[in-house]
Amino acid sequence: MTILSTILATLVALEFFYIMYIETIATTSDATSRIFNIAKNDLKNETINVLLKNQGVYNGLIGLGLLYSVYLSSASLEITRLILIYIILVALYGSVTSNKKIILTQGGLAILALIATFLNF
Repeated sequence: MTILSTILATLVALEFFYIMYIETIATTSDATSRIFNIAKNDLKNETINVLLKNQGVYNGLIGLGLLYSVYLSSASLEITRLILIYIILVALYGSVTSNKKIILTQGGLAILALIATFLNF
């Protein structure tokens, strides 16, 4: 992998660790309320709180898998591309079912990182 694709994939992983933080640790924060457009009181609802925390764990594992693929895997390029494609597809689904901006906010950097894996500079 090139330096550019390594940097971009690492930034995608960091983005997913931030998403994990928002969903699992700062679940009832003003930032979480604003990001998900959910009233702060609703975030205290046990069902919503548990769902967000569960979703956060998945996002953290995606970030961890991406870092593994970039820095430790013997099939770095293939696994990195697979995870980036997964992220883009999930963002596309979210943009169709939830909020059109998700394709850019959650998938934009992943799209750039995936493109970078096909460049040779």
